[in-house]
Amino acid sequence: MKKIVKSLGSATIINAIASGYGSAFGIDLNIECEVKTNNKDKILANSDIGVDTKLMEMCVKSVLNHYGVDCGVDVKTKTNLPLASGLSSSSALSNGVVKATSLLIAYEFGLEPLSDMEILNIAIDTSLDAKVTITGSFDDASASYFGGVVVTDNYNRKLLVKEPMEENSVLIFLVDRESSTYNSDRSRMQLIAPMVDLAFEQAKNKNYYLALNLNGLLYSNALGYDPNIELDALSAGALASGLSGTGSAISAIVTDKSIDKVKDAWSSYEGQIIETKVNNEGSIEL
Repeated sequence: MKKIVKSLGSATIINAIASGYGSAFGIDLNIECEVKTNNKDKILANSDIGVDTKLMEMCVKSVLNHYGVDCGVDVKTKTNLPLASGLSSSSALSNGVVKATSLLIAYEFGLEPLSDMEILNIAIDTSLDAKVTITGSFDDASASYFGGVVVTDNYNRKLLVKEPMEENSVLIFLVDRESSTYNSDRSRMQLIAPMVDLAFEQAKNKNYYLALNLNGLLYSNALGYDPNIELDALSAGALASGLSGTGSAISAIVTDKSIDKVKDAWSSYEGQIIETKVNNEGSIEL
């Protein structure tokens, strides 16, 4: 028996690093996580996505420890979600492996699957232990797991808003440089905290596009990304555009009318454009 879970990436509305309050929305790029038991009494991880398999193994172990069972598990992944780019790849990976392992162990041993919040908490705790996140990324993890848009208190792991996002296409521009959130310069991000708080108020009031624009410009300037990439998208008709996470991805929410114009505006920059859409479905078992 094997279990497969499709786990979403997400894009930032408010980056929680500055103040601990965040917001994000699910996008239709994902990691597929497949688990099955083996007779080798070992956790064996394999990935086609070029990441260290340590987080995958730690997530499986966390679930086994929760249930108090000991067995061998094979875990493997495949993805179309760019890594280390600010699109919640670590949250998607930990959510997917924890959920899939929970479903597998519950089936094999006749136990209850983990609840949604148990999955999120185990995934976040394991990500913190693996040092792939600074705040625990409750906003990213929640948007990845539930889909739609979330507004969160990250330190208290509280959902302030959870609802469907207006369904539009999303363009992702990958700037030609790799980013790792855990290694970001947090001191520079703390400098903009009072201004990010103002943007967060807009997110709490469900003015998501304005919040995304403000947050993106603030973090782009603080972290050394070219804000003209976002401004050119807005000039070309994007509903909103901003840096996702700590980069290197920049998202733009676009309509059918503006999508080609934004692509043209971005064609003068060095990087890759990915076309996707808002996902309100969330992570699902396949």
